Amino acid sequence: MKIEREQSEGRNAFTGYGEGYVEVSGKRYPESLVVSADRIIADWPASSVKALSADHMAAIVELKPEIVLIGTGANFEFPEPGLLVPLQKAGIGVEVMDTQAACRTYNILLAEGRNVAAALIL
Repeated sequence: MKIEREQSEGRNAFTGYGEGYVEVSGKRYPESLVVSADRIIADWPASSVKALSADHMAAIVELKPEIVLIGTGANFEFPEPGLLVPLQKAGIGVEVMDTQAACRTYNILLAEGRNVAAALIL
C-alpha cells in the first residue's frame, strides 16, 4: 500500500508498506529497522517480538525520541514488559501496535513535529 502524505524535506517518513517490507522516503526495506526523522537503523536485528533483547532497546534509547512506536509485525503482540524498562527510565513513551499501524501513526506524529521513532519488526 502506498501512503500519500505531504512530506517535509529531509525527514524520513513512510511512503508505503506491504507484506514483508516498508518504504521510507521512497526506499524499500525488507528487514526490521528503526526510523526517526533524521536517522534509519537498517540493520536492527530484531526478527520477532520474542527475540527482542536489551540490546535492541539500547539502539532506540540512543536516538533519544520523545516516543517510540514498536511495530510487532503483521499481528499485535506485546513484548516482555521488562524489556521496555530502559525506554521508560530514559523518559521515552512507548506504544506497541502492529507494524502497519506503527507506520501510519509515525507519519501523523512526525507531521505534528513530534520527536518520534518507529522500531519495526518485519
